[in-house]
Amino acid sequence: MKITMIALTFAACAVTSLAHAATPVAVGGHRSAVAQAAETQWFQGIASAAPKTRAQVRQELVQAEKDGQLTNLNHSLYSGGA
Repeated sequence: MKITMIALTFAACAVTSLAHAATPVAVGGHRSAVAQAAETQWFQGIASAAPKTRAQVRQELVQAEKDGQLTNLNHSLYSGGA
């Protein structure tokens, strides 16, 4: 039992360190091309997620009701426990 826990802890630490090593960092005060590309993609994602107005949300809701998307969602996702 203890050996399994130690092995799992070691594996978790190894995966975490690999994920940390995969993140782009500045070397010698200069950012790499990978770091610059990742930053550009991050900020473009933020800019595209602008908040919607109440009227826009209502318009999307009406469109989803007309398309039948809400009915499909209610039947597939919220079908109940019966």
